[in-house]
Amino acid sequence: MKLNQKIGTLALGVLLSLTSYSSLFGQQTPTFTEYNYNPFILNSAYAGLTQNTEISLSNSGFFNQIEGSPKSFSLSGHGFLNRNKVGLGAGLIRDQIGVTTSTNFFASYSYKIFFDFKSNRPYWQLYDAGVLSFGVTAGLQQYQDNLTQLGIVGDPNFAQDINATVPTIGLGFLFNHASFYVGFSTPNILGDALASDDSLKLNSPYYGYFGYRFFNNRFQDLMIKPNVLIKHENGAALQADLNVAVSFRNKFELGTGYRTNNSFNFLAGIYLFDNVRAIYNYNLATNDSSLGNTHGIILSYQFGDGYALD
Repeated sequence: MKLNQKIGTLALGVLLSLTSYSSLFGQQTPTFTEYNYNPFILNSAYAGLTQNTEISLSNSGFFNQIEGSPKSFSLSGHGFLNRNKVGLGAGLIRDQIGVTTSTNFFASYSYKIFFDFKSNRPYWQLYDAGVLSFGVTAGLQQYQDNLTQLGIVGDPNFAQDINATVPTIGLGFLFNHASFYVGFSTPNILGDALASDDSLKLNSPYYGYFGYRFFNNRFQDLMIKPNVLIKHENGAALQADLNVAVSFRNKFELGTGYRTNNSFNFLAGIYLFDNVRAIYNYNLATNDSSLGNTHGIILSYQFGDGYALD
């Protein structure tokens, strides 16, 4: 049984690495289930949009039983200056799949233009009524691809490990209204132009997302939040996340969704001690995926009055 498990693990590692080599590390950019609860991790324009400084920690895949399956970790924080017009933030993202590890350190700046839109919305809503925000990110990405661990002989593509440092510059745009929001971002417009290893062929993803907040005076304690995230990356199929969540007065939330050709998503969240939010998510793999199902958790702390506005 142990022999079969080792063979299976090796086969999975080879499969992941072959896929990653053809499109550069396959999952070179993690797909974050928690983007709704930490948009800053995808879009620098979100920096400083919350009512108070916020720190978030998330992980996904670390409880997976399949060795070599994707694992993602992030730690980020952001806040505002100059009467909320300027947002500043920083973060760390670490992504592992097979024998490949990617670590990204970044700092972000955003500038906001506010609008005075009158809109019917619950008093406990966390977001400013209307803002147009532009953001920029600068950072360093470290890639490690331990190809020699796969034991593939006779193929020059797997003859040596890859260890590269990549400077990154990202851009973001966000328009937020009391009822809806729309955003676009890319974490690295430079691609592999400044990579320290010429053998690295880096594709940069592009994200677009849209969400709506349904609120009715008859049900003042509830808000329904459908949203969609589109991810485009050269060499990979277009990916869409379709989700919907129900929030009860920023006390707890339930949600579900579907990621195209990948998984069904489920989440449950609770707000603790006014300042703490905990979200658990579960991705149920489809199409007999060899990567298995994935558990994840997002913990956020917001200073000041936190998430409790009543």
